[in-house]
Amino acid sequence: MIKPGAAHALLHSIKNRGLAAWVLAALFTGFYLVLYFTEWFSPLAQAIGLGSKWTLYGTLYTLAVTAGGIHVIRKYRHNRYQVVRTIVVIVVQATFAYSIPMLLKFLHQPEYYLSYFWPLKLDYLTPSYIFSLPLPFIIYSFVGSLVLVPILAAFFGKRWYCSWVCGCGGLANTFGEPWRHLSDKSTTSWKIEKVTIYAVLGITVVLTALLFISYGAGKANPQLVRTTGEFQSYYGLIVSSLLSGVVGVGLYPLGGTRVWCRFACPMAALLGLVQKVGRYRITVKKDMCISCGMCSKYCEMGIDVRSYAQANQSFTRASCVGCGICSEVCPRGVLNLENVSSRDPQESKLIQIQEVAATRPLI
Repeated sequence: MIKPGAAHALLHSIKNRGLAAWVLAALFTGFYLVLYFTEWFSPLAQAIGLGSKWTLYGTLYTLAVTAGGIHVIRKYRHNRYQVVRTIVVIVVQATFAYSIPMLLKFLHQPEYYLSYFWPLKLDYLTPSYIFSLPLPFIIYSFVGSLVLVPILAAFFGKRWYCSWVCGCGGLANTFGEPWRHLSDKSTTSWKIEKVTIYAVLGITVVLTALLFISYGAGKANPQLVRTTGEFQSYYGLIVSSLLSGVVGVGLYPLGGTRVWCRFACPMAALLGLVQKVGRYRITVKKDMCISCGMCSKYCEMGIDVRSYAQANQSFTRASCVGCGICSEVCPRGVLNLENVSSRDPQESKLIQIQEVAATRPLI
């Protein structure tokens, strides 16, 4: 029900695919198209002392994450997990993804982003680029991408990155908070998601392998080098620009905040595969679900969480980013985010006794 007043009507329209939401989506999309494919923002950036349009964009991005994060902290101030997670997102964006790269550039060092890893950042395992960097950056790229990322995902699920570190997820969970409920929950979307996201991951892996092969071939096979370079350019245009920026953020007011993360991000795909065999899961308290549907409604990844809760089934979905909102909005505390291995029989029996006791009426 819409509260009386023009401001409430406008807010409802923006948050629920009304006319204002379509206009806003067009503005977001237009902004990214202009940013990526023109130099219109360059004079503005130089006029205010930011040097380039990308520094201007980074500044606006960081401000959006910070302002949205403050709103989220106030909204969920009673939930320690959400408050801490959002603070970390803001700090990581402001330091690792903004201040440190600018400082490195000021010190005449490579503009390196410590919060990004391969396969999200293809350059960080592209040999022609990475081997041109100082040795500490080379080591960080390889160890971070090939060791740190999968190990942390095995223990903590993909949430350690997608909901705590990644700039894409950071923007989605702060600035994009008003639109998280718009994600498509249909089975068709789930089927499409499982095809597209792993297709992008496959393309990323193949392209990375080709880049190493062509780098090793060098002058011996110039045609291979040229073809691989063209392939990389198309990848950058379609995946890094159109899908992550133009579509990913442009569709916030219409398709929810995780369109990119859900359907195309190669990092999310890789972490999801590890998560399926790791320790992370959402546990369900048996026979407690009242089918209100709040968990499914506010799942930004389009997971029908209610179906698992109704079936008393704890679960691990590859797409789950561990934002914790399903647990937050559940009126009966049915859902918990946990990093656990298989419980021993004594622990399982104790939990079963506690759950039975909780359902007994008080005398």
